[in-house]
Amino acid sequence: MRARRRPVWMLWALVLIVTLLAGCARGGGSQSGGEFQKVEIQPGERVKVTFWHAMGGAAGEAVQRLVDRFNSSQDKVVVEAAYQGTYDDALQKLKAAGPEGPTIMQVYEIGSRFMIDSGMITPMQNFIDADGFSTDDFEPNILGYYTFDGRLYSMPFNTSTPIVYYNKDAFREVGLDPERPPRTFEEFQEYARRLTVTQGGQTRYGAGIALYGWFFEQFLAVQGAHYVDNDNGRSARATKAIINSPEGERFVNWLKEMVDEGSAENLGRRTAETQAAFAAGRIAMTLDSTAALAPILNGVGDKFEVGTAFLPRPEGVDGGVIIGGASVWITNTKPLKEQWAAWEFVKWLTTPEVQAEWSMATGYFPIRLAAYDQPALQEWHAQRPQFTTAIEQLRASKLSTVTQGAVIGTFPQARQIVEAAMESVILGQATAAEALTSAAEEITKGIEDYNRTTQ
Repeated sequence: MRARRRPVWMLWALVLIVTLLAGCARGGGSQSGGEFQKVEIQPGERVKVTFWHAMGGAAGEAVQRLVDRFNSSQDKVVVEAAYQGTYDDALQKLKAAGPEGPTIMQVYEIGSRFMIDSGMITPMQNFIDADGFSTDDFEPNILGYYTFDGRLYSMPFNTSTPIVYYNKDAFREVGLDPERPPRTFEEFQEYARRLTVTQGGQTRYGAGIALYGWFFEQFLAVQGAHYVDNDNGRSARATKAIINSPEGERFVNWLKEMVDEGSAENLGRRTAETQAAFAAGRIAMTLDSTAALAPILNGVGDKFEVGTAFLPRPEGVDGGVIIGGASVWITNTKPLKEQWAAWEFVKWLTTPEVQAEWSMATGYFPIRLAAYDQPALQEWHAQRPQFTTAIEQLRASKLSTVTQGAVIGTFPQARQIVEAAMESVILGQATAAEALTSAAEEITKGIEDYNRTTQ
């Protein structure tokens, strides 16, 4: 299996080299900043910018509304947005397109290492410095993820964290205080036991948590543990996975104990399944992204009251969460004038008014503190107090190399490996120690292959 993976990394390396050479030939911006100069768009000019994104459904419609508003707000830049499928699909298309790709590219957070190594991008810091742009009003925990070696490489766009969703009516039924959600692993498991009820042959389980790789990363972080060595790849390039840690085993064993005792239902890897089960009242507690708040509230309707809470952590442990979602990158394979035109759009996206609109349309975090001063967003929050939980959890997370998140070029594959490992434990096919050790070895092999072809 591993022998078959190697040609893929070699192909990626070839894409990186070809794209970097093409970028240099076109005069793209350097990654180091240096003498990066601002290029003005002259009166009467209209520069076209292409924007590839991975937002489907309502979020995709929101993207197009923003693009249309920007285009009509000024007469120098025309942005053409194009949906490219899932995050994975979009990234594969970018690799295949090379110099013929977009000016602006939306990439999920775990694609950051690849984007930096690709040679295809001009760091946002170049534009920030040359334009005298300030990020002082930005959420520090959001900027922290996309900052490497003190430089912001991409602009946060759609940002989320996972939170606990729970059925307040079910809490009341079993004598639990609906205003006091579980705070620890121990409390969560005890609540799940009490919330598990069988009537008329139908069981409402206390909990249901998707076997999702993102959740595994979050539960390492809330326990203060790294995913890979060298401070999550932040102080130096990561060389190995260290997920087979006491913290990793504790989380997976916690899930298995609840499934084995019947207080949690195993619904597989997809959060869509846990969302549906929660909305139907089949499970009383679950985990999901903050961006899922609107779909969950819409799915539940008036069937029961929904509460939200911080992620639980073991008793006596106080860690934080890692942001998820995606950011936008400006490619250096286009002329500098086109890159600067792209920067105008990116800069516009960060304005408090636009950030408030984007948050209300999608449920993602605004990246600007000033966005929360917008009356429309304040009213939106008043109607959805559950979202306040997400903001409080984000701001309660101390920025560190743990909460900044891991940086590896093989993260999409690593998540799938971790999910398979978690599943094997839940199904009784391996112990947590066995499954995570095997997963760590496989992820480490992928990191070694990637590092060898990109250094």
